[in-house]
Amino acid sequence: MSSTIHSVAAAQVLSPSADPALFRAFYALAAERDAALADPRTLAVFGFSAAAAPCDDPRWLQVPLAEQGPAQVEIWQGAAPVQHGVRDGVRWSANDTLLFGAIEIDEVDGDIESAAADAYARMSNFLTNCGFPHLLRTWNYLDAVTEGDGDQERYRRFCVGRVRGLRELDEAALPAATCIGRFDGVRRLQVYWLAAREAGLPLENPRQVSAFRYPRQYGPQSPSFSRALLPPLATGLPLLQSGTAAIVGHVSQHTGSVGEQLEETLTNLQSLVDAARLQRPGLPATLGAESLLKVYVRRAEDMPAIAARMAGLPGSPAFVVLHAEVCRAELLVEIEGLHG
Repeated sequence: MSSTIHSVAAAQVLSPSADPALFRAFYALAAERDAALADPRTLAVFGFSAAAAPCDDPRWLQVPLAEQGPAQVEIWQGAAPVQHGVRDGVRWSANDTLLFGAIEIDEVDGDIESAAADAYARMSNFLTNCGFPHLLRTWNYLDAVTEGDGDQERYRRFCVGRVRGLRELDEAALPAATCIGRFDGVRRLQVYWLAAREAGLPLENPRQVSAFRYPRQYGPQSPSFSRALLPPLATGLPLLQSGTAAIVGHVSQHTGSVGEQLEETLTNLQSLVDAARLQRPGLPATLGAESLLKVYVRRAEDMPAIAARMAGLPGSPAFVVLHAEVCRAELLVEIEGLHG
């Protein structure tokens, strides 16, 4: 590792604290991107417009998904200045307690399995040497996630490649995760993550079978993630909710009805909040003003109605609605969250 990231790794770990000022995430208009990147406390900025917005700062990542409404950016900031750079194709930034990393891998001849294995092997090597060995949360974006039949479906091949790259798989320490499909036709895997010096606490949803225990019908390698994760208090991070859809047990619900799927998804997100509050009763009891949500919608024509329903939720959580493909063909909507 570079001397820059070694100096970050040598920094003193903060004492455990629930101080929300240690980390904040929020949406802003896309025009505010450069001002956010000029702030030395900014860990990362994400753009979701399908229109290109080039920037050389390693803390900037654009995921080309069309948005409902004005173009926004998502901004992550800590309480202290960050250091940042690029090492072995990994773009990174870090403060005393938290590391953001991102990597993009072009597929060779449409081989998403090998691209996933490469991305996760590089991630694993990076985390081993950077002083932040504990993976808390990952995001994965790839083109045409449900293309292909049976075990050749691209999502299933991605799941196989992810485990190949990780090499070691501890089901008791799986990160929260999202895997979403783009519609841009570009065969490039985008992966970004959060890691910490200390391990978080993975959580499962009592309404659902754990993804890593799915039956064989969902592919040769079960999806390797936890439904949510409570990060170490020292990071100041909120509850990290994985991509969540209308699944009860392991079965998709309400085929063909985006409205019913949305309500089932919101029920599952609340179930995760309830599970988290058994461990941390101080978390807000429901989704609301202290929540930040990304809503992925398969059919573009459903986006206005979904946005209207989200805008009417009690507590008015911040959200963005994105045109994206969920990892099961019958699922029309997925939501991920930062809560508390």
